[in-house]
Amino acid sequence: MLGVSGGIAAYKSCELVRELRRRGAVVRVMMTSRATRFVTPTTFAALSEQPVLTDIFPNGQSAAIEHIDWSRWPEMIVLCPATANLLAKLAHGFADDPVSATVRAAKVPIVLCPAMNSAMWEDALVQRNVSLLKENDYRFVDPEFGAFATTTEGEGWGRLARLEWIISEILSALQKQKPLAGKKILVTAGRTEEYLDPVRMITNPSTGRMGFALAEAARALGGQVMLISGPTNLTPPHGVEFVPVVSAADMAHAAIKNYPNTDVLAMSAAVSDYRPRLVAPEKMKKGASTFQMEFERTVDILATLGEQKTRALHIGFAVETENELDNAKDKLRRKKLDLIVLNNPRHSGAGFGVETNRVTLVDRNGQVQELELMSKLAVAFKIFEQAMKLNRGSF
Repeated sequence: MLGVSGGIAAYKSCELVRELRRRGAVVRVMMTSRATRFVTPTTFAALSEQPVLTDIFPNGQSAAIEHIDWSRWPEMIVLCPATANLLAKLAHGFADDPVSATVRAAKVPIVLCPAMNSAMWEDALVQRNVSLLKENDYRFVDPEFGAFATTTEGEGWGRLARLEWIISEILSALQKQKPLAGKKILVTAGRTEEYLDPVRMITNPSTGRMGFALAEAARALGGQVMLISGPTNLTPPHGVEFVPVVSAADMAHAAIKNYPNTDVLAMSAAVSDYRPRLVAPEKMKKGASTFQMEFERTVDILATLGEQKTRALHIGFAVETENELDNAKDKLRRKKLDLIVLNNPRHSGAGFGVETNRVTLVDRNGQVQELELMSKLAVAFKIFEQAMKLNRGSF
C-alpha cells in the first residue's frame, strides 16, 4: 500500500506505482487531502487499477471499518513522499487522516520516504521525529542531495530518493527471513573496458543487470554487500557499498583487495580476457587498410581468488554458445567454484541488456538445475537459495 502526502514530490509516486506493478506487485493508494492538490485520485486509480482512499469518512461511513480494513490489506506500507507534517503525526501518535489512521492500525513493515526542502529536512524537530520513528522500527529511505522541483529552491538535501533506492528498500522489507544477515557478500558486475588509445577500446555488451540484481537480492536477504562494477548506466541498489571500476586490472585489484573475510563471492562481471600490450598515448590515425595489434592476458580473477579460497562460497558465471554444459562443468572444476550459473545469450530472453534470463545452475556436487525464463532479480534469489543449500551449516 502506498501512502501519499502533500508535497510536490507526489508526482514521482505515480512512477513508483508503475514500477511496482511492472515488477508484479498489486498496489493500492491512500492519500491525504493535501496530496490531492498535487495529483488527482483518478490518476492513481488508473495507474493502480485499485480503489483509492482519500477520506477518513468515505461516503459518510464509519472510519472504524474503512481504515481498519485497509490496514489489514497490504503486506507492507510505503509512504512516499513523507512530508514533515506526516512524520510529526506518525512520531507522536496522531491518526486524523486516511494515511496516518491506516498506518496507526497496521502491523506490517512501513517504509518512509521523506521529501521536503533543505531547511525543513535539517530542522532539529524534524530530525528528532525521524530519530524517534527509526527507534520504533520504521524503515527509511533518506532523501538525497540534488535539484528540487522548483527553480527557486536550487539544490540541497531533502530531494526524494531515487525510485531504484526506494524499490530496493521495499524488496528488503518484504523479506521476512534474513539468512545472509552478518555475512559479507562480494559481487562483481558489468563489463570491463580496455583502451587501445585515449578514445578507442575493446569491451562487450554486458550492462551489469545480472550483477546488480545479485547485489539487490543479497542485500534484501540481510547480507553486507559490496558491488564492484565496470561501466554501467544502472543505479546501485540502496544500502550497498559500490566500487566503480573500468578495466580488468581495476576490477582484479578491487576484488582481491576486498576478498578477505568474504562469505560469498558472486563473480558475474564480464571481464575482458585480453588487453592491448601497449596503449597508444594519442589517438591512432587512419592509415593502411589493415593493421595488427598485440594483446596480452588479463588477470584471471576467479582463478586467483580460487587459490586464496578458504571458507568462502564461490559462485561463477559461464556464458557459452556451444558445448554449454561441458564447458560450464570444466570451468566449475578449474576455478574451484561451488556453483556456476550457465546461460547462452543466443537463447530468447537471455541476452545482454534484457531484464530476464534463462539459466542452468550446476553445483560442486554435480547437481544440475535448469530454471525457466524469469526476471534477473528472480534468478538472483534462486542463485542464493541454491548457495544456502550448499552451505546449510554456515547460513
